[in-house]
Amino acid sequence: MIESRAWLEVVPAVEEIVAVYMRRKLMPLGDAYHLAVASYYGMHFLLTWNCRHLANANKVRHLQIVNGELGLAAPIITTPDLLLMEIKDD
Repeated sequence: MIESRAWLEVVPAVEEIVAVYMRRKLMPLGDAYHLAVASYYGMHFLLTWNCRHLANANKVRHLQIVNGELGLAAPIITTPDLLLMEIKDD
């Protein structure tokens, strides 16, 4: 079997999004990159175990506002187990 991997590049536009997240004090730098890449590339979901800074219901609205101001859709941020429960319930 041939293994295939695709990496999303951190382009200057992603760096600019990260800078906005940092100015708005949304989350620490590593988490800001994680979200910025997902947002820039139009990912529908961002899976994470980080419930403090990313998969946090208290941050969802703030993230939606900031991404809206940037002209970006906000991905659905969830943990893998919650996404699997949703799929299983369908």
